[in-house]
This record gives sequence, structure tokens and C-alpha cells, in this order.
Amino acid sequence: MDDDFVIEEDEALKSFLPHGFGKQDVKANVALQIERSKRASVHATKVQDDGGYGIANQEHGSITANSHKDHDDDQDDNDDEDEDEDDDEAEFPVSHELVLKTHERTITSMTLDASGSRLVTGSTDCTVKFHDFASMTPSTLRAFKSVDPTATKTSASSETHPIHHVEFNPVSPTSILVVSALPQVKILSRDGEPIGESVKGDMYLRDMHNTKGHISEITTGTWHPTDRDLCVTAGTDSTLRIWDCSVRMMQKDVIVHKSKAAGSAGRTRMTAVAWGASPQGSSSNLVAAALDGSLVMWGGNGPYTRPSAEIRDAHQRDTWTGGLDISFDGRTVVTRGGDDTIKLWDTRKFKTPISTVTHTSTSSQYPSTDIKYSPTSSSIITGSEEGSLHILNPATLKPEFVTPVTPSSPLTTLLWHSKLNQILTGSANAETHVLYNPSISSRGAATVMSRAPKRRHIDDDPNLTTDLSQGLSADAIISPNGNLSTNRQQHSKPLTGLTASGRSRDPRRPHVPLTTPFAKSQPDEKHVRDNIPLSSMRDEDPREALLKYADKAEKDPIFTGAWRKTQPKTIYAELSDDEEEEGREKKKARQA
Repeated sequence: MDDDFVIEEDEALKSFLPHGFGKQDVKANVALQIERSKRASVHATKVQDDGGYGIANQEHGSITANSHKDHDDDQDDNDDEDEDEDDDEAEFPVSHELVLKTHERTITSMTLDASGSRLVTGSTDCTVKFHDFASMTPSTLRAFKSVDPTATKTSASSETHPIHHVEFNPVSPTSILVVSALPQVKILSRDGEPIGESVKGDMYLRDMHNTKGHISEITTGTWHPTDRDLCVTAGTDSTLRIWDCSVRMMQKDVIVHKSKAAGSAGRTRMTAVAWGASPQGSSSNLVAAALDGSLVMWGGNGPYTRPSAEIRDAHQRDTWTGGLDISFDGRTVVTRGGDDTIKLWDTRKFKTPISTVTHTSTSSQYPSTDIKYSPTSSSIITGSEEGSLHILNPATLKPEFVTPVTPSSPLTTLLWHSKLNQILTGSANAETHVLYNPSISSRGAATVMSRAPKRRHIDDDPNLTTDLSQGLSADAIISPNGNLSTNRQQHSKPLTGLTASGRSRDPRRPHVPLTTPFAKSQPDEKHVRDNIPLSSMRDEDPREALLKYADKAEKDPIFTGAWRKTQPKTIYAELSDDEEEEGREKKKARQA
């Protein structure tokens, strides 16, 4: 018998048995998760000297260009192009992406705080979503809070309005400017709690200088670049209003834009506004665009009685200029109009555009079409009708890099964060894409993809949990004598078109209360009649009830019984017919 007894290792059994006891640490394969978030090999190449460009998709093997490219190019040229594309992807943070699907309709605006830890998005579904990158994992990409800033009641039938603009305060990230389709603007905290609200002006006053607020819908707004207490809003009442948030949203200044367009009666709609600072220490610039095609600039510190420069025909009249931004040094202004053009302006010679390019606009359907400078103003980003991200040259406005983000769905809002070095896009299909590059981007989406996925829990399914923030509904209570079949029918399958709390997903649909077993039952009439005093009086006529006691009061008076024997009889004077006629004539004479 051998002393050394060797057992062969069974790899299948070894992998099945646990390696240890107790709670096991979940380790993430960071390299694999980041590799999964890598976007498809989609790039743009210039094919014409006059600014034409094409979009090539290597994954599907298709090529789309402004001018057809020969398929028999040399292999050396293709290698050179691939190297150039790799350089472009390394320069711009577009190689990887993180997709958030928290809204139900078109995303109109988004903002990030200065640290890049909290993302707030607004949509036409009338909600503002709050996202925290610090609490996200690759398996829990959701908003931690949803706020309807225009709802005045807790019921689903309350009036709601779409969100036009949301923006963190660049100096104090504790407050958020929220502009909805109302004449009033709201200030929310970074947790979604209301801080302040502006007042509504008197719509019956003709002179807008005398009103205390907007009299019609506000289209957009922005914060002062250096003063934490000042913000400006643009409205459809042809005014810009500067608010002091430190004194309960008090109106500080009113800027009335008098339109010179024929037939406008001096009024128009303000479509976009931007407030840019100058790093040289000079005064800031306040630039606004209007529906009559004009572009107006004021000194940021006032006075605002007269604009410092105005261009009447900056864009075509009656087209919505939704994109407007000022460069980092405050010297150039870029606008994207509804006339399918992008124009670059010099604030020192605010008369004619420096550059003009043709770019299809989506402002007829989505007014919040953005165009933004990069943090260093070395590039300009904007979206397209096809759902592509265009990175333009800040001098010539020609595309340097084009990549599809949401094909067949227009990009409506964009943001390039300076600290994260990540590009965020919002599209018409309610998706938020966070584009990043692990080598040049920091935190944000890169941190989320480096975490271990969270294990699925039963509480993650909203159909199996109760939203206690809306209160405990009566239909969730099972009564001993109630109809149990009703509860089974209501919870046998998820309710289509309703949230977890029973509210309608469509803000236009009124709230229909659920029928509970308590509402179906009728009160016991015999119990009410026997135990509640005077309950029968609810069904009686009060006049008939009093006349029943008329004979009894005459025969057996209760209150006049003390002087029944001593009560004198009433004696009426006897008048003749002549006296009666004289009395009637005197009465008629007095009435005449």
C-alpha cells in the first residue's frame, strides 16, 4: 500500500464549490466594462476642400458622404485615414459613451454642477430629473429624484408645463434656475427643493417697464457669470428681466426690446439669451436673440436703457434662433438660427458676421436647439437633424469631427463640461448620452463604469414596491370583509401608462381614482337612523315639518301659556267702503 495517496483535481467541482465563507466582495472587471462602453467605430473624414465631409461606419460597412468616394482607394491612404481618426478620437472625448434613459419625451436642457458630480435634465414630459454619478453603477443608471416644478397639487390632474431650461449657478452650485412654459421662473436647490419663485406681471399694463414680472411665457434664462445673486430671463413679452435672488426673487432691471419689424407693433419674442464674462476685467456682455431676426447686445453691468449694439437682420425673420453662446474671452458670439445657418460674430465689430455656414435647423419642431463653445473655446459643438454630433472649427465653422450619437433622432441639447472633459447630449428620443474618453476624461461616466455592478434586488422593480412619498393608497389595504377579487384583478398585471404610485404618465390625462371596497359599500341606513340624532331631517321639507306643529301650537301654546287668561283679544277697526277707497288713493299718491 502506497503511503502517498494523490487525488486528481476536478476542475468542474472546484469551480462549483465556494472558495470561502461569509460575504464575498464583488470585484469589477474595469477593463471589460469600459471596453463594453466603447462606441462603434464611427468617424468623420473630410472629402472636399469646401468643407464637405462624410460619415463612415466600419461596423456596418457603409459609407455616406457629401460626394461619392471611390471604393478602390489605395491601402496606404486608408491606413493614413485610420491614424488621423485615432488622433481625432484621442483629442475629443467621444470614444466611449454612457446612456441614461430616465425621461419619456424630448430632452430640452441639461446642466452639471461645477464639480461634475450631479446632473440635472429637463424635458417636455414636464419633469426635472436629478442624477448623481457618485451613486450610479453600470446596472443602476437611473435618476434618484424626479421633480415637477410647475405642479401646484399632489394629484395627477394638476396642471403641468414642459421644461425649457435648467442651469446650475456657476458661482454657487447650491441653486438651480428652472424655466418652464410659465410667466414665472423658479429657483430649486440641488436636491430639488423650491427656494424662490418670481412674480407674474400685470397683463393689462401696456408699458412693460411698469410690470413686476413677465406677463407671458418665459422661453429661456441664464445666470450672471460672476454674481451669484443675479439671473436673467427672456420672455415672449419682448422683455429681458434681471432678478436678484437674494431678496426673494426681486426684479432688479427690465430690458424692453422694441422691435422695428413692420407690423410687429414694437413687440416680439425673445428666443435666446447669453451672459458672458470678460477675463480681462472689463464689463460682461449680455446678448439676446429675438423672433424678428435681430441680435442685440448690452453691457452686462448696465445701463440697459439703450443697447450697445444691434443687428436687425442677423437671421431671417419669424425663425426661431434657439442656439446662442459667447466665447470664453467674450470676443465672439455664435448663433444657430431657424434659417438653417450658423453665424459667428465679433463683439468688437458687431455689424456683419465673420463666418457663415449652412446647417439644417430643427427649431421648427424642437426650439431648444443648442450650440455651445468648448470650455477653452477651441471648438464649437452642435447637433444635427440626423442625430450626429458636429465639432466645428471656431474660426471657419467647418466641421472638424462628426460622429452619430442617436441616428434618426435629432440632438436638441449639448454640454461640454470643463472639469470632467466629457460631452453630454440630449436627443428627441428621450436619451441622454455621456461621451467620454478614459485616457483624457476624469470622473463622471468613467467613474461609473469602473464600479462593480449592483446585484439586482426586489426593491429595484417599481411594480413590486410602494411609493411612500405619495402616501399609502386605500386600495393597497386588504380589508377582512372586502372583495378580494378586486385587489387580485388590480395587481395581477402592471398598469399600462401609470407610474408605481398610480399617477398617469401622460400629464394631459386627468387622474381617475381607483375604486376600493370601501367606496363600493353603502352605509347602514337603520344604524344611522337609530344612532344619529335628527338624521331623518336630511330627507324632510323644512316648511312641511314646521306646519305639522301649527295646530298644536294654537291649541296648546308653550311659550304664551303664562298669560293665556289675561291676553286681550285683538279688535280691528271697522272701515266703510269710502274710507277704504280714500286710503288706497292716498297710498297711490305717496308711491307716485
